Amino acid sequence: MAQTEQITLYGDFYSPFVHRVQIALEDAKAEYTLYPISPMHKPSWFVSKVNPTTTKIPAMTYGGPKTSPDEPSPESVKLTESLVMVEFIAELFPESKLHPADLVKRAQARLFISIVEAKLHDGFIKFFAAGSPNTVLLDAIEALQVRLPETGFAVGEWSIADISAVPTLLRFLALLERDFGKYPVGEGKKTLEELQKPKFARIMRYIAEAKEHPSVKKTWNEAGTMKVFKKNPYIQRDSGVTFTPPS
Repeated sequence: MAQTEQITLYGDFYSPFVHRVQIALEDAKAEYTLYPISPMHKPSWFVSKVNPTTTKIPAMTYGGPKTSPDEPSPESVKLTESLVMVEFIAELFPESKLHPADLVKRAQARLFISIVEAKLHDGFIKFFAAGSPNTVLLDAIEALQVRLPETGFAVGEWSIADISAVPTLLRFLALLERDFGKYPVGEGKKTLEELQKPKFARIMRYIAEAKEHPSVKKTWNEAGTMKVFKKNPYIQRDSGVTFTPPS
């Protein structure tokens, strides 16, 4: 379907949630504007005109007259929450095939996403930002791994399920390689060694294959992302900033 409405995505490339939406837009071959918004320094116009509800990134405007991104049209639809936007893009551009055609696979994709939301992000926060034992991370990754088929992506063909998980998984590995996090020095590389054992061979192969997917390859800025994370006080060991993980 030919695109008739403007799309503007607001957010910072280092965020896995912004990355989700950007991957979906690339998969859909959509025309869009990416306007950088730092989660730490959000301009007042973004808070008042784009996402007054939660003020978070990513956010997106759809439709209305094309205007400067910092002057969004009141006629445009404002969307928030990364998975809502990914689903919207999948439905707006059905030729992208981000929604599996088979209804069973579509249900499996949503189940996969539910595990990402319930376990993967919780493991990320507890390990990297709170310094919890690496079992919280390894258990989350194992829970995802058991849902993977023997080959291919989350439900076989690339879909919204993969878009939900891959941005976070890529950041897992990049942070572990650099030993970035609140955990004790060296724990990141030890955890990476655990992931390189046969027990996790399937998900490591999955991540490697996903990294080569065209939309991921085009949008994954590892060096830039790690430069930002290195300065993030929530994962710096000596920052003095503490994070209380959810119970």
